[in-house]
Amino acid sequence: MSVADVIDHLVGLEPGGHLDMIRRARAVARDNTQASYAALFAPDTEADMTKAERHALASFVAGVHRDPSVASFYASSAPGLADTLALEIERATSAGPYGGFPAGPLSVEDTHGPTYKVGDPQRPILGPRLSAAFEHAHMLVFHPRDSSPAWLQSLLDAGWSTTGIVTLSQLVAFLSFQVRVVHGLRVMQGVSA
Repeated sequence: MSVADVIDHLVGLEPGGHLDMIRRARAVARDNTQASYAALFAPDTEADMTKAERHALASFVAGVHRDPSVASFYASSAPGLADTLALEIERATSAGPYGGFPAGPLSVEDTHGPTYKVGDPQRPILGPRLSAAFEHAHMLVFHPRDSSPAWLQSLLDAGWSTTGIVTLSQLVAFLSFQVRVVHGLRVMQGVSA
């Protein structure tokens, strides 16, 4: 889906309104956010990650961040996966972050939590690439301290290229940022109303 400004669209900002004016005062940040969206969701090539994979992964990431409207926005461009996405989002949503630090003073903050795996019935629907991508995304969102070469190897084993893995990880980071900006603007919208 092509939109002039995805943040404005997701928040429902009115042109000329108070929050629109605040966003326009930060034109470089606004433009760069939209440019990031365009680079990730309207790429010049789909050789390493298809648009459908991008949208399905974005829906999953927004869903585990507990933003159903952003998840729905991206799911609308991942045809035939709405039910599977909803199921996997429900299974994967957690509290986090979890993970362990190397032995030392920060170890007192170690927190153990669930490691997500795509459900067996959904694995054939998603395929090996998206299944591995969802599991990797969950790790990045909920277990960032537990990253390891084995996690990356599982993506390579599922057919992801190195460039695809970088794009996948950038997409997860962008969605984590986007959901927070949208949430903050919605809160401000409620306050200003």
